[in-house]
Amino acid sequence: MIKIWGRNTSANVQKVMWAVGEIGLPHERIDIGGPFGRNREPAYLAMNPNGLVPTLEEEDGFLLWESNSIVRYLAAKHRATALEPADLRMRARASAWMDWQLGVLGPAIFDCFWGLIRTPAEKRNHAAIEESKKKTTAAMTILDGQLAKTAYIAGDGFSYGDIPAAVIANRYRALVPERPPLRHVERWFAAISARPAFRDQVAAVPLA
Repeated sequence: MIKIWGRNTSANVQKVMWAVGEIGLPHERIDIGGPFGRNREPAYLAMNPNGLVPTLEEEDGFLLWESNSIVRYLAAKHRATALEPADLRMRARASAWMDWQLGVLGPAIFDCFWGLIRTPAEKRNHAAIEESKKKTTAAMTILDGQLAKTAYIAGDGFSYGDIPAAVIANRYRALVPERPPLRHVERWFAAISARPAFRDQVAAVPLA
């Protein structure tokens, strides 16, 4: 049975757990990082030198870190056609949007999430939070433009390309109630919300 090292409140862990749910893999998730600590201990650093979560540990001892890489690896290994597009170009687009989440969408929402969820009210940097909301809305507007052309991020079918952006979209919708009406994002998010693995591993987990 595979092990996923990481607390379920981590957005990056949620990506992997959602993928595991879509594939239907037997697994054990181990709380580590955040309030659970242990991620800077030598034993964990031997598995993941960054001290971050998640880390995948397979039965034979194979280790892999970086959430998007784990998702792509599991989809390829288990021939999960519901996640990995068969078409090469669609697969490349899915991978590009996964990287876009890491480079654009994720950094944009960081100050908003950290300020509103993990910082006491009296210590919040409200200017940074508002700027983060603007940057995240700008990024979500880019996503809305893509979803005006395709039902899902990489094409007309759900793929692992949707997973990273949808995890952040879940946070955006909770933290930015004054967001503009992004019609295509809302249509896509409604379809995502109907997926049991998303409901169980993302929507049902409180922001923390």
